[in-house]
Amino acid sequence: MSDTGRKDLHTKLGEGLTPDSTKSTQQKMKETVTDGGDKLARGVQPDHEKSLGQEATDKVGRSHDRTAHGSSGGSVLDKGKHALGLDKH
Repeated sequence: MSDTGRKDLHTKLGEGLTPDSTKSTQQKMKETVTDGGDKLARGVQPDHEKSLGQEATDKVGRSHDRTAHGSSGGSVLDKGKHALGLDKH
C-alpha cells in the first residue's frame, strides 16, 4: 500500500523488472514523470507522516540515490537552504 499520490511497491517493482527494450516510448516517459514526482514527494513529506511501507521504501530509495549519485543526504528543504546560503547562522 502507498500513500496518496505515491507509487506503491508493486508498481515500482514491476517497472524495474520490465526491460526498457520492451517498453513503449509513452511508458518510458510516464515512468520518468511519475518517478520524478515520487522522488519529490519522498523528499518533501517527513518520514514520521508516512505509512510504514512507504517510509521503508523511501529510505531504501534515498540510500540508492546517495550511492548512485554521491549525494551527501539531507532533505530537499535543507539542500535548498544551502543553495541559497540560508543555512549559515
